Amino acid sequence: MNDTPQSRLAFAQHDHSHCSSDVLARAEALAREKGARMTPVRRRTLEILLEAHQALGAYEVLERLAADGFGNQPPVAYRALEFLVDLGLAHRVRRLNAFAACMHPGEAHQPVFLICRSCQAVAEAPGTGLRSALEAAAADAGFAIERSNIEALGLCPACRSAA
Repeated sequence: MNDTPQSRLAFAQHDHSHCSSDVLARAEALAREKGARMTPVRRRTLEILLEAHQALGAYEVLERLAADGFGNQPPVAYRALEFLVDLGLAHRVRRLNAFAACMHPGEAHQPVFLICRSCQAVAEAPGTGLRSALEAAAADAGFAIERSNIEALGLCPACRSAA
């Protein structure tokens, strides 16, 4: 892949199959490293999340899993998604009540989600500086952050051009 930052890449035309296969290979290696089992339904769930730079709701994932013969009961999707999130292979995008594949599996990072309000594309941008500023503000208030999810809503380059 080229040196384009991943957040910019999500909004640009690129070889998405290369992007997806690279992340999938890193995810499978991480699962093996951690002694976790990447079952066929978990793998397919991650593949579904990797098919586009968009966050998908659990029921959208379930529909795709059912079409692939993995069953149509909600726990099928929810368990697979929970596994992926717990292992750091997917993120929950709270604004959309949806899930997106982690584009940096196995790397310590603090993502910021850039969400296009028009086409629902989601990019995972580095948020280390924002997290540091947030922790400093919290420390000034005597507060200890345990978890944060930073999301920004706006327009991607394609939707800005179309507007």
